[in-house]
Amino acid sequence: MGIIFRISSYEDRASYQSHYLGMVWEYLYPLIQICIYWLVFGVGLKHGQSNGVDYLPWMMIGITPWFFMNRATLDASKSIYQRVGMVSKMKFPVSALPTIKIVSNLSSFWTMLVISVVVSLLYGIRPSIYWFESIYYFICMLVFLLAFGIFNSAVSVLIRDYHVLLQSVMRMLFYLSGVLFNFESGAFPPIVTRILQLNPFFYVVSGFRESLMGQGWFWQRPTLTLEFWLFVLFFLLVGSHLHYKFRSRFVDLI
Repeated sequence: MGIIFRISSYEDRASYQSHYLGMVWEYLYPLIQICIYWLVFGVGLKHGQSNGVDYLPWMMIGITPWFFMNRATLDASKSIYQRVGMVSKMKFPVSALPTIKIVSNLSSFWTMLVISVVVSLLYGIRPSIYWFESIYYFICMLVFLLAFGIFNSAVSVLIRDYHVLLQSVMRMLFYLSGVLFNFESGAFPPIVTRILQLNPFFYVVSGFRESLMGQGWFWQRPTLTLEFWLFVLFFLLVGSHLHYKFRSRFVDLI
């Protein structure tokens, strides 16, 4: 575990060593994106409130885990073939590479989460016992990213076009995960809403909102919770199987 944190810290510094603002871009880029989405959807399209909550804190609480999950997913998917040199020259657990990418993105997640909470407090959202529920959704997010990262990293080596496809899918999921729009408000037919709820990214995004806005407990949605963990189990089992089967051939395949 220690080596994972050391490598992830090194990668954070190495990614921005040639930039004048350095690590500041880790936090500046998502803030710029949030401002753009708020101006377009919160002001321009008059989405002033969602479920009785002002649009800005509602969006920020949802977009914070999404930014983290999106980047961690894409980074983890290319973690093996980016580190082919290290894998080929030393005995290193290949399955740990996606975890390194996930950990390296945690610092920006925590910073954005603190900013989101501060904005929520300024808009009148007060702390409640539901906030403890965010610990559960944080664990859900990490376990899902780990399972999904193990799966994606293996498939990206076996099928080189997969990473490009994954990028397109993640762009589409940004709009289908409830980050900018509340599709549970009744604007969509029930069957469409039900299909969109199957998205594991939606489960995490909506979960953070429910916990930080005091709107309910996860056990009040047992079906969605079961479906989410079935997705996690599927990706973990298939991803682990692919890693075990092809780990000795990853270097040759790359």
